[in-house]
Amino acid sequence: MVNNLYLVTPRGFCAGVEMAIKALTWMLKIYDETIYCYHEIVHNDWIVERFKTKNIEFIESSEELPKNAIVMLSAHGTSPKTENEFNSLSSVQVNAVCPLVTKVHHEAKKFSEAGQQIIYVGHKNHDEALGALGVAPDSMFLVEKEDDLEEINISSDNVALLAQTTLAMSEWTPIMESAQKKYPNLNMPRKSDLCYATTNRQEAVINVSSKVDVVLVVGSDTSSNTKALVSTIKNLGKESFRVNTTEEIDNLDLKDKNVAVTAGASAPDHIVQEIINKLQPNETIYFENTNETEYFPLPKELRSNITTISNFLLELFPENKVEPVRSVNKDKQWSATEALASL
Repeated sequence: MVNNLYLVTPRGFCAGVEMAIKALTWMLKIYDETIYCYHEIVHNDWIVERFKTKNIEFIESSEELPKNAIVMLSAHGTSPKTENEFNSLSSVQVNAVCPLVTKVHHEAKKFSEAGQQIIYVGHKNHDEALGALGVAPDSMFLVEKEDDLEEINISSDNVALLAQTTLAMSEWTPIMESAQKKYPNLNMPRKSDLCYATTNRQEAVINVSSKVDVVLVVGSDTSSNTKALVSTIKNLGKESFRVNTTEEIDNLDLKDKNVAVTAGASAPDHIVQEIINKLQPNETIYFENTNETEYFPLPKELRSNITTISNFLLELFPENKVEPVRSVNKDKQWSATEALASL
């Protein structure tokens, strides 16, 4: 169907998504009752539906939570107020927030406590932005585009700038440069808030773009970093389409074209492989831009719960219950893809 297909690396699951999927899978393994997850664990339709077929309910408010329920907070981060609400109602609470999002929360708290006004660059109503803005609601101002800077009424020169981790570089850079001009003494973190995986995937598609006619980005329409990949390619004047199933490529004119395939940070690789199989390329070329080795361990409270429960079972059934303890200690070798396959 297509001429050359460039399979881009890195693509798909980042370390934060890996951790969150494995954490929720572990919750299913150690608890028999329903687990309530605040927000979608990651923004991917297939993964959410997969967990829904098990004993997981996704909720959007603490009002939906029964008393003494088991709760997981999603990878996107939760405001302190909401986290406290869930904590007061739950018997067990595990926070699967990505450590890179936690970094932004810490920065917001630090800048706010220092009396600074904070400009937060992000997408209105995105789960990550809502969680971050809730850290210091009286000190933070949401900006989605460069023009929004003019609408902000900050008289003080004591201003800081933070960002949603999944932004496109093309979204972040012009706002950052305009903010630096408007506020010459602007405070920013020493290390960028943009997620390394988001940036790596954008740089990879930029580098492959000159070799292809079209770039397909696998991911759900709720995924901010997936949308960022599509916009990055379109800003280069190239065609790009977001696809989430093999059926979605049926109406695309890809015959005899050179096509690159990548995936957002929450897209399962089996969907990528299904799409490649349907495209039937004359040749598949593996385009590796950089190698990612980052690993985020399971949330501390979950590791503790797994070990406690496993050790208790080991005492009761020594011949059958050794593996859970061993497995949690080898979490780095267990991928999210394998975790999903185990459900």
